[in-house]
Amino acid sequence: MDLLLLSNSTSDDGYLVHAASAITELADGRTRALFVPYAGVTRDWDSYAEQVREAFAPIGIAVDSLHQQADPVAAANAATLFVVGGGNTFRLLQVLRQQGLLDVIAGRVRSGDARYIGWSAGSNLATPTIRTTNDMPVVDPGGFDALNLVPFQINPHYYNLEIEGFRGETRDQRLAEFTTLSPDTPVLGLPEGDWVRVSGNRYTLHGEHAARWFLGARTWDVTAGPLAQPA
Repeated sequence: MDLLLLSNSTSDDGYLVHAASAITELADGRTRALFVPYAGVTRDWDSYAEQVREAFAPIGIAVDSLHQQADPVAAANAATLFVVGGGNTFRLLQVLRQQGLLDVIAGRVRSGDARYIGWSAGSNLATPTIRTTNDMPVVDPGGFDALNLVPFQINPHYYNLEIEGFRGETRDQRLAEFTTLSPDTPVLGLPEGDWVRVSGNRYTLHGEHAARWFLGARTWDVTAGPLAQPA
């Protein structure tokens, strides 16, 4: 399997600019991608697809949007490069489940017939479940199980902000709730600007910021390089 799982899409440099070389490497000569815009809620899917087209054009990749296909299942079965955008993970999962596309996408990627790029909600979707998303459950997705393409959870946009003088829950405390109830399931807190490249059974962390593993009661930071599976 070949996946690129980004924490975020935007930076001061522009939309997906920070990941352009990683996207080019993952695409490996593929010149057409199928974009999944369903995480978009406050933005309409047409404008979302156009934004992604503009970002991918300089690296020579044309983008078709899944919502504009007459037969979404046939389009997914023909795709060789999936691009899954961020937004609300619950809405993304809901629409894909309604359209019967979860098994199709997972099967294409697992077989090696297609590669996968996701950011934010799109990265959450690649994990076993969406239970470590930061998003509000604005819809009922009909279950939390996702694509299960990687054997760990991701928490995109990870940071552990503490405001002096206040004692509200931090991100680490929220993730500790998950790992207390699911102590055998690792979670990777993935900061802005970082991403995970998956190639077969190899996982590599890229980016300038330390990511953080959560497993049971343990936490530890990891920096760019080979990403060992926690045990």
